[in-house]
Amino acid sequence: MSLTTGIVGLPNVGKSTLFNAITQAGAESANYPFCTIDPNVGIVNVPDDRLDQLTEMYHPKQTIATTFEFTDIAGLVKGASKGEGLGNQFLANIRQVDAISHVVRCFDDKKDITHVSGKVDPVDDIETINLELILADLESINKRIDRVEKLARQKDKEAIVEFSALTKLKAAFENEQMARHVDLTEEEEASVKHLNLLTKKPVLYVANVSEDDIASPDDNEYVKAVKAYAEKDGAEVVAISARIESEIAELEGEEKQAFLEDLGLEKSGLDRLIEKSYITLGLATFFTAGEQEVRAWTFRQGTKAPQAAGIIHSDFERGFIRAEIVSFNHLIEDGSLNAAREKGHLRLEGKDYIMQDGDVVHFRFNV
Repeated sequence: MSLTTGIVGLPNVGKSTLFNAITQAGAESANYPFCTIDPNVGIVNVPDDRLDQLTEMYHPKQTIATTFEFTDIAGLVKGASKGEGLGNQFLANIRQVDAISHVVRCFDDKKDITHVSGKVDPVDDIETINLELILADLESINKRIDRVEKLARQKDKEAIVEFSALTKLKAAFENEQMARHVDLTEEEEASVKHLNLLTKKPVLYVANVSEDDIASPDDNEYVKAVKAYAEKDGAEVVAISARIESEIAELEGEEKQAFLEDLGLEKSGLDRLIEKSYITLGLATFFTAGEQEVRAWTFRQGTKAPQAAGIIHSDFERGFIRAEIVSFNHLIEDGSLNAAREKGHLRLEGKDYIMQDGDVVHFRFNV
């Protein structure tokens, strides 16, 4: 399944530097606004130690990691919702992503990198962009609400539900509140899904710190302010140094691990960013394993077995019979699939089974 998170932020906060480190794709990065105009898209492997352990167990001909897509969207500025700084184009790009990684600058560097507003204030940066997203959503609501109201007055049941949702959302936007914090019923949620509201998308705040702060980012006053804001927003925060990540991205294996240890880090910031993005989007991983191939697959939490099978191939879902499943932990503890079967850890699951993160599965189907 193809899911993407859009990297957004004001100009010169480190978005494109971060994107380069994530994908090593060479997105243009320069010290001036709007150096990124068309969104760059990069696909990265999702780091997962479990995949390595399954590879050691099965010795397959190939191992395939699951992937995640990042889109680098040009820097937004105040007035973007009114078209300032190519704002309409950038907002349209944000509409195409599933989640938002909101990069904010949490370092001082007056000499080399100019902040677009002349000062470093990450909370102000966040509020500037969030307000533009709110204003863009309010415009979408205003374009639709009058027509829906007319239908609601004619006792159209679907229009009544949608008008109720639009009214709640409009009031929230006028009070500078995000759509994801508006209390809608299940029916109301479904009625406005087609609007693809920007402020409905889950968000992850990325605090870009200096090289000196990467070992202890929680001591950074800017990061503290971002975390306080994110807590109110019900969002996660990951602190990284985009410059350091660019250096790490060029290293592999033992050399990379040694560099991380020198920095006092267990994982790279990019690995933590991908993991947090997974959590933000409510994603999980199942595995297929055999002599030919060991592979990781992404699914949304709550997905049932037939739909998970369909991620591999539509025929698997259409002709689904059952799923033979063992949890990754049991498989590793038992030492082999046969041992897991003997101990009763291999289960047969039907169409109503809800897939769990770490399931190692073999789908039975017939078409």
